Amino acid sequence: MRLLRAASSPPALAFDRKSVMSAKLAVTLCGLLAGIAVSAAAEGVKPVNITRDLPRVEVLHRGIKTVIERNPDPDNMVDPDYSLTSRPCPPYCIQPMQLAPGVETIGELEMLNYLQRAGRDDSVLVIDSRDGDWPLRSGVIPGAVVIPWTELHPAHNDPDKIADILALRFGAARAGGLWNFENARTLIFYCNGPWCGQSPTNIKQLLAYGYPAHKIKWYRGGMQDWKLLGLTTVPAK
Repeated sequence: MRLLRAASSPPALAFDRKSVMSAKLAVTLCGLLAGIAVSAAAEGVKPVNITRDLPRVEVLHRGIKTVIERNPDPDNMVDPDYSLTSRPCPPYCIQPMQLAPGVETIGELEMLNYLQRAGRDDSVLVIDSRDGDWPLRSGVIPGAVVIPWTELHPAHNDPDKIADILALRFGAARAGGLWNFENARTLIFYCNGPWCGQSPTNIKQLLAYGYPAHKIKWYRGGMQDWKLLGLTTVPAK
């Protein structure tokens, strides 16, 4: 009986070797198939450009070159802060397309153009009008400066401080009790989106001060549309 058991051992060992070889072959095939799948997926990936012929835009943000582009991940989703559909109105009411006579409403491509100009042209300034922690939570559009709407509103800021902003930051000139806006900057305002009243409040207040309507632009889509398109943002500070 012992001899029979010893004689039966080699076939069992041969079976084990075949199993190992089969397992190795299976692993190799899996690796090859996975490589083919990855290669095919890579070949099928399409770029997420801004426009057909414009993959990215370079702007200056606080003097530093910054690239604005769309998130390349086709499965990327908008931030939760901008996914709500039913904010209470008031105060979060839908804004009109035309905010005031002479004030141009712009979209993303026009905004990109102004952002590029703002980096090399002192006559242009892009302004984030949001207050509170919004800029810290969601970042800002590269090339923009944060001037909360409250800083331009007489109910929330001292008139002399508002005058300093008009003169020192916007380039207006004061002669006695009158303002001269001939050399004032072109201002581009945005806030959180079509339901946000912060940049509209800024714009209406400036018009009341006599700021020329043709020197005021409004990006109505604001941060919500900017993020919905996967465009670059940078930290507020």
